[in-house]
Amino acid sequence: MAKHVLLNNVDHKDLRVITRRSADYGDAVMFATTFPAEFRNLQAHYPIVFLKVPDTGQFQPVALFGFTERDNLFLSDAGWDAAYVPLTVERQPFLIGLQQPGGSGSSEREMVIHVDLDSPRISTTEGERVFLEHGGITPFLDRINSVLHTIHLGIEGTPAFIEALLELDLLESFTLDVKLDDHSENRLAGFYMINEDRLSALGGDALEKLNRKGHLLAIYMAIASLSNFRALIDRKNRRLAAGAAS
Repeated sequence: MAKHVLLNNVDHKDLRVITRRSADYGDAVMFATTFPAEFRNLQAHYPIVFLKVPDTGQFQPVALFGFTERDNLFLSDAGWDAAYVPLTVERQPFLIGLQQPGGSGSSEREMVIHVDLDSPRISTTEGERVFLEHGGITPFLDRINSVLHTIHLGIEGTPAFIEALLELDLLESFTLDVKLDDHSENRLAGFYMINEDRLSALGGDALEKLNRKGHLLAIYMAIASLSNFRALIDRKNRRLAAGAAS
């Protein structure tokens, strides 16, 4: 069970974070939440698809790692087998918190860093130090701060992107039937993708509006990422072959 607390250099002066990628540290996940500003980095490695969140009915872009729950085909004995790790994976076990400002100036809530003390990544004996000996932040924590800030801005900008897709009816559900080398048949369902035919049929005004709002590049990055389904199937076949040989 998660135990989120406000990070500080007194209570957590000896805190370390294990950064190795492994199922033991919570990386055995089928997908990770992402946002349009990250699509350019993701599209070279992962299919980017969309998921309707059951609790809210809202659409959320995700980077896909496998075909079934807890199936991360990018995990190996050597760690994470891709040059880019999605930021919502990299930031663990940290997350953004919001608190009221301490002074009497701005009424806007301030971003602070929380940490999940129940995460298996938490240690006091191994991993990256979070604070320096005399309380300053380490380069590792500085990087995490940057990652969290990027995620926060990206998540804030996602609803406008989704609204633009829905307004033009560009999202469609899809089913992917995959026959693997061991002759097993697998079906990926419950996700959505951008409809290329509807995108191609848009008039110049609609395309110009998407471009002006900064959405068009992300749309093309998401479409380009779908070519990674072939590589994902190849990873699954290699995983099955390795399991059969062992």
